[in-house]
Amino acid sequence: MEDINKRVFLLGMLTREPGEKLRDVVIALANTGMFTPKEGKRIGKELEAEGYIHDGELTVKGMIEAKKAESEFRL
Repeated sequence: MEDINKRVFLLGMLTREPGEKLRDVVIALANTGMFTPKEGKRIGKELEAEGYIHDGELTVKGMIEAKKAESEFRL
């Protein structure tokens, strides 16, 4: 996966707190300046269409990519 915004989004999904929804992840990432809420919503929909997210949760495919992103961004 080449798009850094998508990788960060998946990482946000992986590290979200229990009870947080997809919308909460979008807002949290938008608050960091990563992207606007509108862009975040679009990215979330793209990730759902690509099979990384289903019903607001990471799929196995999404979990694998999120773990890759986590190790990539680790200092």
